Amino acid sequence: MKLWHTLGSGLAITGLASQATAQDWPLHDNGLNKVVQWDHYSVMVNGERLFLWSGELHLWRIPVPELWRDILQKIKAAGFNGIGLYEHWGWHAPNNETLDFETGAHDFAKAFDIAQEVGLYIVYRPGPYSNAEANGGGFPGWLTTGEYGPLRDNSTEYTKVWTRYSGAVAEYVRPYLITNGGPIIMWQIENEYGVQWIDQETRTPNETAVHYMELLEEKHRGWDIDVPFTANNPNMWTRSWSKDFSNVGGEADVYGLDHYPACWTCNLEQCVSVNGQVEPYTVFDYYSHFQEVAQTQPSFLMEFQGGSFNPWDGPAGGCRENMGPGWVNLFFRHNLAQKVSAVNIYMLYGGTNWGNIGFPEVGTSYDYSAPIHENRLISDKYSESKLFGLFMRVARDFTKVERVGNSTAYATDSDIFTTELRNPDTDAAYYVVRHDYSPSTEVTKFRLDVSTGIGDLTVPSRGSITLNGTESKVLVTDFSIGSSGKKITYATLEVLTVADLGDRQVVVFWAPEGEEGEFLLKGAKSGRVVSGNADTKRTLTKTGNGVVANVVTGQEKLVIDYNNQVQAVVVDRQGAYKFWAPTLNNDPLAWENSTVLVQGPYLIRTAEIEGDTIHITGDWNEETDVDIWAPKRVKKATFNGSKLKVKKSKYGTLIGTLPAPEVTLESLTANLPPLTEWKVADNLPETATDYDDSNWTDADHMGTPHFVPPDTYPVLFADEYGYQAGNILWRGHFDAPADDTPTGAYLRVIGGLASGFSVYANGRFLGSWHGAMANKTGELQVTFEDVPLSTEGDNVLFVIQDTMGKEQREAAPDPRGILNATLITAGGDSAGFTSWKVAGNAGGNRLLEPIRGTYNEGGLHAERLGWHLPGFDDAAWETGTPADGFTGAGSRFYRTVVPLDIPEGYDVSLAFELQAEERAKLRAQLYVNGYQFAKTLPFISNEITFPVFPGILNYNGDNTIGLSIWAMDEAGGSLDVQWKVLGAHRSAFDPLFDGEYLRPGWTDRSQYA
Repeated sequence: MKLWHTLGSGLAITGLASQATAQDWPLHDNGLNKVVQWDHYSVMVNGERLFLWSGELHLWRIPVPELWRDILQKIKAAGFNGIGLYEHWGWHAPNNETLDFETGAHDFAKAFDIAQEVGLYIVYRPGPYSNAEANGGGFPGWLTTGEYGPLRDNSTEYTKVWTRYSGAVAEYVRPYLITNGGPIIMWQIENEYGVQWIDQETRTPNETAVHYMELLEEKHRGWDIDVPFTANNPNMWTRSWSKDFSNVGGEADVYGLDHYPACWTCNLEQCVSVNGQVEPYTVFDYYSHFQEVAQTQPSFLMEFQGGSFNPWDGPAGGCRENMGPGWVNLFFRHNLAQKVSAVNIYMLYGGTNWGNIGFPEVGTSYDYSAPIHENRLISDKYSESKLFGLFMRVARDFTKVERVGNSTAYATDSDIFTTELRNPDTDAAYYVVRHDYSPSTEVTKFRLDVSTGIGDLTVPSRGSITLNGTESKVLVTDFSIGSSGKKITYATLEVLTVADLGDRQVVVFWAPEGEEGEFLLKGAKSGRVVSGNADTKRTLTKTGNGVVANVVTGQEKLVIDYNNQVQAVVVDRQGAYKFWAPTLNNDPLAWENSTVLVQGPYLIRTAEIEGDTIHITGDWNEETDVDIWAPKRVKKATFNGSKLKVKKSKYGTLIGTLPAPEVTLESLTANLPPLTEWKVADNLPETATDYDDSNWTDADHMGTPHFVPPDTYPVLFADEYGYQAGNILWRGHFDAPADDTPTGAYLRVIGGLASGFSVYANGRFLGSWHGAMANKTGELQVTFEDVPLSTEGDNVLFVIQDTMGKEQREAAPDPRGILNATLITAGGDSAGFTSWKVAGNAGGNRLLEPIRGTYNEGGLHAERLGWHLPGFDDAAWETGTPADGFTGAGSRFYRTVVPLDIPEGYDVSLAFELQAEERAKLRAQLYVNGYQFAKTLPFISNEITFPVFPGILNYNGDNTIGLSIWAMDEAGGSLDVQWKVLGAHRSAFDPLFDGEYLRPGWTDRSQYA
C-alpha cells in the first residue's frame, strides 16, 4: 500500500518501512589495551569510529627516503587515512648474520615519522613472509636453500631464523605503535596464509599451521607488540584465522580478506581459478562471506584491488585502461554496498622492480596501474579515488551501518540495483546504486525510493538520476553536515566533501557534466544562487521541511548560500577532480572543522592558518585559478611560501591565479643533455678458455639440502654458494681425450619465468635458450662440432644465465642454477666435468656496498668490477654507442656521464626509453648511478619506458649511466637510449635534496674479476 502526500512542489512520499535495527554487538579489544577496538561495524581508535581507508606502498620499491614524504602527502591529499606497509626480509638480511635497518632506504622508520606528521595510520605487515610480488615473497635467498627446513611452519630450523629477524623488527618498530604514541594501529601476522584447515567442512585443523600462527602471535606478544593482530586471508574460500569462525588456535584479533575482482595481473587467464571466467566489471558478494566468517568484526578488505601488476609479456604501460577511473568508480562504491568499513587497496603507489627485487613474472616496472604512478605523477584514476576518499572522510555515519535492503525494487527502472545501508543510531542512510548487470554499458534514467527523517520519498521530485554504463553512485539521506547539527535530507547528487569553517558550513556536491541533481537542505528557510549559470527562482523551492535545490552540473560551478550559514557548491566531475580538502592538523580522522577547501591546482599538499593568512603548498604546471574556502578571518594567502594575490569572491572565498611556470615539460626536454658520448668494453671475457677463474667460487657440493636435488653433480645451485640475484656465470672444466672426445652437452637450467641462458665452449658460441613466460626451466642440447677442443689441456663449457628472482609461496625454495649438466661422448655416453666454478655479485651475500642492497647486482663482468658505479675510470675504453651496437653473440657494456641541472622549485619526473629492434634476441640492463633501474627483453617484453627517481638521479650534477647489452644470438645487439620528461610541475616538494649518500662511488674490485 502506498500513501501519497504532497510536500511543497509536489514532492512525493512513499511508504518503504526501511530502517536499521540496532543490535547489541560485542565491542572487542585484544585484552592488552583499549586504544584500538572494533565491533561488527568498524574499527575504533581512541574511542572514535573510522572508515579505515588505506593504501599499500612498498618502501623498498622507492629506495629514496626523501621521496616518501612526497608519496605520503599525495596519499593524504586523496582522502586516505592510512597506509599499508609490507616489509621485505631479504631487503634487510643479505645473510643470516646481518640485519640492516640503518643504511639508506633500509631505515624505514623515517616513513613512520612522516606518516604521523602527515596524519596517516599504518597497518604494518612485516611477515616474516610477505608475498608482494617480491623476490622469494620477501624471503632472503639464503633462507630458501633447504638448509633451514620447511618454511612457513613451526619447524625448529625455520623458527630459529624467523624469530631472530622478527624479534629485531619488533624491537625497531615498537616505539611507533599507537600504544606508544606512534601511527601503527594494526600488525599483520604472516600473509595470505589460508591453510588453517585440512578439511574446512569438518573443521579439521591443520595443526602445523595452527602451531605456527600461535608461535608467531606468542613471540610478538612477548616482544611487547600490543596492537591488534590481523591476518590477510587469501580468498573467500579458505576462511582462515577468524575468531568468529573457529577457536582451534592461531586466530587473529581482526580478520581480513584479500580479493582482486578483476585479476591481480594484466594476464587475466591467471585469475580464472580464483575468480572464474568473469566479464570485466563483474562485482562479487563479500557481504555473505563476512557475515559467515567475521560477523562480530568490521568487514575488512585487507587487500583490495587498486590495480594489477604487469608481467613481462603484458601490455606496454600495464592495464590502465581496464583499471582506470571507471573501474574505481564502480568497485570502490560496491565495497560500501557490501558493508565493508575497512579497506587497504593494493597498490596505491606501486614503485619499481629495480634491480632484481621482484619475482620472475613481473617486469622492471611495478606501476601496478595504481592511482599514484611509478613516476610519482597523479592522473584521473587518482582523482577518481580522491572523490571516493574525501566523501568517506565525511561520511561519519557509515562507520556504523547495517545493510537493510539490496534489490532492484528501489528504483523506477528495474535495471537499477540498489543497496540501502542505514545507521541504527542516527537513521542516516546510504543508497549505493548501479546497474543490476554490473558490466552494462546502458545509460539509464530513473527515480529512487528512499526513507528519510521527513518520510518516505521518491526522488528527485523533478527530473531523474542518470547512471552511465558501469557507473555507480552513493546517494545519501539525513546526511550530517559535520557536527553542526544541520543535515541534507536527501541528495541525488553525490557528496564530495564538507568543511565547517566556523562562520559557515560548506557542502560540495558533484555529478558528471550535464546531469540533473536535487537535494533538500533540512530546516533552511531561504537560499540564493550567488554564482553560476542558474536562476534562484527556478533552482530553489521552499518547502515545509527546508529548501529543495534542482540543478544541472556544468563546467561552471554553482554556489548557493542559505540563510542558516550553509553554502552548497555544485560541480561536475572535472571540477570535482580539482577540489582539495587539506587539513589544518595531523589527525587522521580529518574532522570537518579542521579542514579548508581549495579548488584549482594539480595538487594541494598542506594548508596552515596563521592569523589572517592561509599558507598553502602544492603543485601546478599551467596558469591556474585558485579558489580558497577558509574562515572569514582569513584575508591573505601564500602558495609555496610566496604571496598569492587574492581578492574576495561574491561567495566569500579568496580567489587568485598561479602564473604559468617558466619551466615546462617541453623546455626541459629540449635542454636535457644528449646521450651520445658513450664508451664501450667487452662484458663477457669469461667465455675464453684461458680466462683466469682461480678466484671464483668452487662449485663443488656433492650433496644439497634443497628439497629437489639436481639431476647431475656437483650441485650447481647459485644460492648454495651465496649468490642470490641477477646474472650467474658458470665455468665447467672438462677433459677431451682423443679416445673419448665429448661431442656436445645437454643443459637444463632453472632461472624463473622469462629467464634465459647462453652456452659457449672454448670461446665458441653454441646457442641460447631465450626464455619464455610458459616455463621457468630451459633445456638446450649443444654440439661441439665446430669447437676446437684440446685433447691434452683444459676445456671450458661456459654458461651465463639470467635469473629473474625467486618464486613466491611454496615455490620459493626452487633453486636458481643448473639442474643438469651432461657431457655427451661420441658413443652417446655421458662424461663428467673435472670441476666447476661460479661467479655472482661481487662479495656474494657479504655485500660490498649495503646502500643499494641485496638485489641490485648480479655476476656480470661489469658489475663485479664496478663499471656501473660513479667514479670508475673508463678513459682507456673505446668509443662506441649502444645505438650502433655490435654483431655476434656476446655482451658489451656502455658508459656515459651526463650532467643534469633541474631548475629549483620544480618537481620533475624523468625516465629512460630503451628501444631495440622488434623481438630482438637480447637482454639489456640500464644502470643509473650504480642502480639497475631498467631491464628489457624485447623478444618477450613490451615495456620501453623506465622512470628513475630523483636521488637515484643527481638532479644538479653528474650522472653515470651504464648499459649492458647481452646478445643471445649471432645477430648481435643494439639499443637506442633516450631521455624522456614525463612531468614537470612547480612544486613545494624539492627534488634537489642532497642524495649523494644514496650513490656510493667506485672502489677497486679487481679481486672479483
